[in-house]
Amino acid sequence: MPSKRTTLAPLLSALVLLGGVPQVHAAEKSPQGTVNVYIGTYTGKKSLGIYLSRLDTTTGSMSTPELAAETANPSWITIHPSRKFLFAAGESGYPEGGAVTGFTIAADGKLTAINKQGPNGKGPCHLAIDSTGKVIVVSNYGDGSVSALKIAADGSLSPSHWVDQHPALSDKQKPHAHAAEFDPSNQFAVVADAGIDRLYVYRLNAATGDLTPNDPPFLTTATDTHPRHLTFSADGKFCYNIDERSMSVSAFSFDAKKGTLRELQSIPTLPKDFDGKGGSTAELIMHPSGKFLYGSNRGHDSIVAFSVDAQTGKLTLVGHASTQGKTPRGFGIDPTGKWLLAGNQSSDTIVQFKIDQTTGALTPTGTQFELGAPVCFKFLENK
Repeated sequence: MPSKRTTLAPLLSALVLLGGVPQVHAAEKSPQGTVNVYIGTYTGKKSLGIYLSRLDTTTGSMSTPELAAETANPSWITIHPSRKFLFAAGESGYPEGGAVTGFTIAADGKLTAINKQGPNGKGPCHLAIDSTGKVIVVSNYGDGSVSALKIAADGSLSPSHWVDQHPALSDKQKPHAHAAEFDPSNQFAVVADAGIDRLYVYRLNAATGDLTPNDPPFLTTATDTHPRHLTFSADGKFCYNIDERSMSVSAFSFDAKKGTLRELQSIPTLPKDFDGKGGSTAELIMHPSGKFLYGSNRGHDSIVAFSVDAQTGKLTLVGHASTQGKTPRGFGIDPTGKWLLAGNQSSDTIVQFKIDQTTGALTPTGTQFELGAPVCFKFLENK
């Protein structure tokens, strides 16, 4: 595939791709076989909010990302199970210490704001929606709290009705809730707190939107691992966590009846010959097939790939792929599992990789785009 690289100017709504590939405008209805790619950013001179691109899942060709909604620092975005709404965590730039904003998704992919609510905490950095689409859990990095908001049928958000403030354990161990994930049974939410080395487990009452601490309420990870992001296996038997400071991935068995975790393995995300100084991990995503697990390494500036043993839940290193930029905080995998998009936060680029369906290895396609601080990717199939 020919190399394509373009620069986004905030005041321009469309640019022409290099390499002779026709551009698909966001205002056009997407043809069959493509997906919408929504990109969350830290806003500034090179970005104004949430961007939209079209990805052809057969060929991998992409349109130039265009502004879908102007909003401050949407560092995490997520799509509602109904596919009608998108929600963004505005990490900063709001008087209430952050905001959660809901958007309707139009037929052309563009976004229209519905309403926003305060996160009942400070510095919201992650959103998780339960499978019924009625509850959204907010992880507030700034003050280490976790809160919940209800989602109405029209996508509007109610003020936060529940909050749990994680404790400070010492002057050096202060809470920083970083991510929540619902297990496949939708009975539990597991929350990674990177500041105090804990994985919290809450029971969900989807009918009321209430969450209550499980028994036991949390699992303590090894000191200074800093658990950051989570994902489950499709069958719910295993839970995986990427550790920000220790630069490792931890595999756990998960008891779907009791909501308890038991560690099975911890495996490094870095090559053996890299010292890891000044680095940290970020995102963790399971391949749609369940056969591979991917994580991002900041400092080493790479995506690490593991194969997953479906029976034991344990991981085996596949390899590393350079993101060809600096600070890959967020990345995404399209629903077909063929393509991975990595966002280089510090060098303002998006880089595309093709995924080997047999081995899980990543190969850069040569497709790149410039966009200010891209840090989150979500895909919406066109059906």
